[in-house]
Amino acid sequence: METTLYLPIKRFLETAGYSVKGEIGGCDIVALNDEEPPLVVICELKLRFNLELILQAVDRAAASDEVWLAARVSAKGKGRETDRRFRDLCRRLGFGMLAVSDNDHVDIMVSPVAAMPRRNARKRSRLVAEHRRRKGDPTLGGGSRAPIMTAYRQQALACANALQDGPSRPRDLRPIAPDAAKILLSNVYGWFERVDRGVYALTEAGAEALKRWPSQPASDNS
Repeated sequence: METTLYLPIKRFLETAGYSVKGEIGGCDIVALNDEEPPLVVICELKLRFNLELILQAVDRAAASDEVWLAARVSAKGKGRETDRRFRDLCRRLGFGMLAVSDNDHVDIMVSPVAAMPRRNARKRSRLVAEHRRRKGDPTLGGGSRAPIMTAYRQQALACANALQDGPSRPRDLRPIAPDAAKILLSNVYGWFERVDRGVYALTEAGAEALKRWPSQPASDNS
C-alpha cells in the first residue's frame, strides 16, 4: 500500500526542515517550513511511477510551492524511474521525483526546479490552515479507505470525550475544542444530542466513536 511509503518520505522531508502531516485536503503529504508565509510542499505517493501519479501532481500544483512524486523503485529495474522521457516530463512540469528503495532509503531523482503553474490562493490557504490546526500527525499519507483524522474530527472527539462525564454546554468545552459550539450544533457525525437549551449529551454513536478512536487530542491553532 502507498502508506508504506509515508514514513520514509516523512523522515526525508523532516530532515530537510519541514513539518510533515499526512492526508490533508486530499493530498497524501503536506509539508510546511517555518517561514511566514510558509513554503508549501505537496508529495503524492504511489507504489509505481505512472501517469496517474503525474495527473495527481498536476491537480495539486496550484496549491503548492513544490510538488514531489514518490514511488518504490522497481525491483527489476524496469520502472518508469528508468525512463528518461518520464523524468524529462517531470522536469518540464516542475515536479520532483523521489525514489524509495526496499530498505526505505529515499533518493532524489529529479529536483522541482521548473516554474510552477499559477497558484490557487484559496486552496493553498485551506491546506495551511488544516495543517496548523490538526494536532499531531494522526493519519498516514497514501491511504484512501479509512476516515481521515481531520482537525474537525479531533475537536469533535474531544467534545465527545468530555461529555462522557455528563451533559455540558459548548462554552464549557471551548478550552479543549475552540469550535465546540459549531460542532455540537451541526452534529455532523451524530455523536451529540441536545437535552436542554444549550446543553448537549453524548449519543450511543458518540460512545462508539470513542472506542474506535481512543485518546485523540483536541485541535488547536498552533
